[in-house]
Amino acid sequence: MISIRNKALQLLSRRDHSRKELQQKLALSYPDLPLEEINAVLDNFIQLGWQSDARFAEQWVYYRSQRYGQQRLRHELYEKGIDSEIINQVLTEVIDDEETAARAIWQKKFPIPPRNINERAKQLRYLASRGFSLHVIYAVVSETNEDEML
Repeated sequence: MISIRNKALQLLSRRDHSRKELQQKLALSYPDLPLEEINAVLDNFIQLGWQSDARFAEQWVYYRSQRYGQQRLRHELYEKGIDSEIINQVLTEVIDDEETAARAIWQKKFPIPPRNINERAKQLRYLASRGFSLHVIYAVVSETNEDEML
């Protein structure tokens, strides 16, 4: 049990992890260990305040929101095992204006507005792959004068 605790502390000393991530990593490191023992260690860490899904989600969104939209962040956090209530709370607190972030990413990648339909489609796909919502994508890319593309 001491070695599980040390391994979990070692993982948390590098960066915050969600409970699900820690559980998976510890289960891989100690495949013969019952899941109940791993959960007991993780429960203890939560009580001590060493592991927090809310803190993990805040940090994750803070760092990743500079490159990705809310949809992608929501999906990533869900995959990391974060509760949807925490996800909603963190996304509303941390991301003030998704359109501003999308515009900054778009202008960095595409300094010149689209000159034709193909370039516009490429730019729309780029922002969509970054996880921005459709209304934000169209608001950002459609700011350009569409008459210039024709």
